[in-house]
Amino acid sequence: MTLDKKLVSLSDEELIKEFQDNNTLEAYEILVKRFKDPLMNFVYRFLGDRDLSSDIVQDTMIKFYLKKDSYKSIAKFSTWIYTIAGNLSKNELKRRNRRTILSISKDDPDDYTLQIEDKKFVSPERAADSSIKGEIIEKALLKVKPIYREVVILRDIEGMSYEEISEMTDLSIGTVKSRINRGRTHLQKLLKHIY
Repeated sequence: MTLDKKLVSLSDEELIKEFQDNNTLEAYEILVKRFKDPLMNFVYRFLGDRDLSSDIVQDTMIKFYLKKDSYKSIAKFSTWIYTIAGNLSKNELKRRNRRTILSISKDDPDDYTLQIEDKKFVSPERAADSSIKGEIIEKALLKVKPIYREVVILRDIEGMSYEEISEMTDLSIGTVKSRINRGRTHLQKLLKHIY
């Protein structure tokens, strides 16, 4: 199936409007394709579980489909869909914290990792070192309290503005900045031995 070039060139906000007004499934599919991987990265860094993250992203896309008319053009589409994924992730963390069963080992060699394309050649030693540091950072990030982890991921990994994070989390910009600073400080303490 070839995607309509006209639709592909539309902004996220134009695509959601097309989906809302005309129920154009192709507009929905384009948005899913655009946001599936970034949302997977966000949710995985928040929860640290690839399978669970995949389920959350799928639930996000289903909720987006079913609740498309609740999106209002006063906010960016990305803020709206990240809010859905963030809320589902927080609910999963609450459920997980209520469970009393503990796993001895959560290490899964197939865990999802952020894929960043590097156009320069990297030596195998440097790549291995970078991979090890990446794993250490991801594990340390999971030790940061969820209220701080969420905003650090949104700001430092997803690159969202303070205003977008404020809108998404329903927190004041001052609170967002404060939580980001606290999260970064905790992460720096956890990582001081590798840098």
